[in-house]
Amino acid sequence: MEIDIGVLIALVLLATVLYKWVTKNNDYFHDKPIPSMAVKFLLGSTGPLILKRYSFNGFVNLIYNKFPSAKVFGIFDSLTPIFVIRDPELIRKITIKDFDHFVDHRPTFGDSKNDNKNSLFGKALFSLEGAKWRDMRAILSPAFTGSKMRQMFELIIECCENVSNHYQTQSGESQEIGLTDLFSRFGTDVIASCAFGFKIDSFNDPENDFFIIGKKMMRFDKLIVALRIFGFKFFPTTLGKLGVDIVDREHIQYFRTIILNSIQERQTKGIIRADMINLLIQARNGTLRHQQEKEHDEGFATVQESDIGKATVTKKMTENEMVAQAFVFFLAGFETVSTTLSFLVYDLVMNPDIQQKLYEEILSTEGELNGKTLNYDTLQMMRYMDMVVSESMRIRPAAAMLDRVCLHDYVLDDGNGLKFTIDKGTAVWIPTQGIHLDPQYYPNPTKFDPERFSLENRGKINPFTYLPFGTGPRNCIGSRLALMEIKSIIYYLLLHFSFKQCDRTQVPLKLRKGYTIMGSESEIYVELKKRQKEL
Repeated sequence: MEIDIGVLIALVLLATVLYKWVTKNNDYFHDKPIPSMAVKFLLGSTGPLILKRYSFNGFVNLIYNKFPSAKVFGIFDSLTPIFVIRDPELIRKITIKDFDHFVDHRPTFGDSKNDNKNSLFGKALFSLEGAKWRDMRAILSPAFTGSKMRQMFELIIECCENVSNHYQTQSGESQEIGLTDLFSRFGTDVIASCAFGFKIDSFNDPENDFFIIGKKMMRFDKLIVALRIFGFKFFPTTLGKLGVDIVDREHIQYFRTIILNSIQERQTKGIIRADMINLLIQARNGTLRHQQEKEHDEGFATVQESDIGKATVTKKMTENEMVAQAFVFFLAGFETVSTTLSFLVYDLVMNPDIQQKLYEEILSTEGELNGKTLNYDTLQMMRYMDMVVSESMRIRPAAAMLDRVCLHDYVLDDGNGLKFTIDKGTAVWIPTQGIHLDPQYYPNPTKFDPERFSLENRGKINPFTYLPFGTGPRNCIGSRLALMEIKSIIYYLLLHFSFKQCDRTQVPLKLRKGYTIMGSESEIYVELKKRQKEL
C-alpha cells in the first residue's frame, strides 16, 4: 500500500510539534536551586499515580520522602510544573504571611469563570478565585461559627440516635457491617437534614433516591468521570464554556430541584429551621453577619476564621451560587466525612485498648448528663474523644495535599541561602500526608497514638505540621461541622456497641489507587457487637 509522501510529512511535522509542546517545560526546574523529580512523556512525575500504582495519599508520601533534606522540590503534574513545599516555615509564609500571592486553587473540578447554570463545582467556594472567593467566604463564614453549630446540633443528634436505634433493634448480639455503607448512609441523612432541609432514613429506607443518586455521583473511579477530571487539568476554561461538570447533568438537576423547592416552600409558608438552607437564605438576602463570639476550645483540629471571612460584604448570593454551596456540602458529608469516620472506626478496631478508653470517657460523660441529651458544649469537653479523632486524621488526612496557584511572581527566601522565584501561574503543593508521617514531627509516625494530642503534648506540635483542614484564610470552612458530626456519631455508637475485627476485616487497610479522592480499596468490614446493659 502506497503512502502519500505529503501526508507522511504532515504527520511527522504534527508529531514533532506535539512532542515539542508536551516537553517544552521539561527543563523548567533546571535553573532553580532545588532538586526535581524525573519527567516522563505526557505523565510528568505523576505517572505512578495516573497508572494507579499508588493511592493519592501513598503517592504524596512517596514524593515527600524523595528529597528528605530539601525544603522545596519540583515535580510535574502531567505537563504542569509544581513546587512542593516541605518546610513548615515556608508553608506559613505561603499560606498566611504572603497569602495575597497564593489566594487561588488550581481549577481541578470546574471553572469559576463559567456562568453556565449547570456547573456546580465551578461556583462552589472551593473553586472560586480572587474577589469572588473573598466575597463568598465572607458571606458563608457566619454560617459555620460555634453558635450556628449549637443551633444545628439537635439535627445531628436526631440522625445519630436514628442510627443507634436501627442497629439496637436488629436481632442477634452482633453483626458484620460495612463501615463505608454505614457512614455513607449516616452522612446522607445528616446532610439531607442539615443542608437540604428535609428528613430521610437511609437505614429503614435503603433505596431512597437521595442516597442512590448520591452514590452514583460519588463514583469518581468511573472512566467518564476520570476523563472529565483529566480534561479539567488541561482545558478548564473550554470545558466550562461547554457546560461540562464532573457529575452528570441529570444529577445536578435533581439536587437543584430539591434545593429550590425547599427554599420556595419556606418563603411561602414562613418556615424557619435551624439548618444550612435557612442560613443560605439569610446569605442570599444579605442578612447573615459575623458576630463576635467567645473563644471556645472546639477541638485541636478546628481551624480559625481569618479576617477575610469576618469582613462585611454587600454582595448577595445568587440562586445558582446557593445551589452550588449546598451541593458541595453534600459532597463533603457523603464522601469526606463518611470516609474519615470509616478510617477512625478501623483505627479503633485495630487498637481495642484505645477504643475501651474512649468508651469509658463516653460512659462517664453519659453519667454526668444524668439522663439529658448530649449537647454541643459537653461534646467539646471530651478531651480523649478529641485526641482520638485528631490522631486518626493525622494518619490519613482527607486532603493528602493542599494546593495554591501563584498569582504574582514570588521570591521565596528561607533566610538561610535558599532564594529563587516562583513564577506567576505556576502551582504549589503542600504535602499534608508526608508531613503528618514525618518522624521528625511525629516519632513512630505510623503508630496510632492519641497521646500526641493530650493537653500536655499538643502545645509541642508546630501548627504547620498538622493540616487536616488546611491552613490560612483558605482553610476548610466546615471544620466545626465535620468534627461535630464525627464525634457525635462515634459517641452514640460506642455508647451502645463495640467494634471488633472479623474474618473479613482487611489488614492492613488498602487505599483506593489512582488520581482520585481518598477512600478504601474495598468495603471495610467489622463486627458491631451490642454492649451488655448493666442490671
